[in-house]
Amino acid sequence: MNQDNTTNHSKAQVGDREIVINRIFDVPRELVFEAWTREEYLSKWWGPRGFTITFQKFEMRPGGTWQFIMHGPDGVDFPNTNIFVEITKPERIVIKHDVFPHFLATATFEELDGKTKLTYRTVFEETAEVFDKVKTYAAPGTEETMDRLGELLASMS
Repeated sequence: MNQDNTTNHSKAQVGDREIVINRIFDVPRELVFEAWTREEYLSKWWGPRGFTITFQKFEMRPGGTWQFIMHGPDGVDFPNTNIFVEITKPERIVIKHDVFPHFLATATFEELDGKTKLTYRTVFEETAEVFDKVKTYAAPGTEETMDRLGELLASMS
């Protein structure tokens, strides 16, 4: 097992307008779900390496708003607004990213004998041409975000 308790680290799969990442974490599903649903945990891992976030609104319920500013390592701020579409504990979370680039993100949490398989799928609403540009930073950024999640989970277990 490596330092971040990730036993399966797959590279992002990039489709026409979607990015899919699968990870297996060596921790129970409830812990992974909790890391996705509690502000104090999300604020520690959400975003690529070097980024921090400031929460403005966090309503963890279907129809609720998750508004935050992502602060880049270069000092650039990225305002984000998400709407929680579905929350099925501890199996699934669906989030609509309501600012550019627009996408629907689905995280599924599968129990695997005390481990958790996380599948994170983002389906972009932008044109294929726009997605060709977006994927150049979104795919590696999402991979780094999932790496940071693994590191947090290792520190929690």
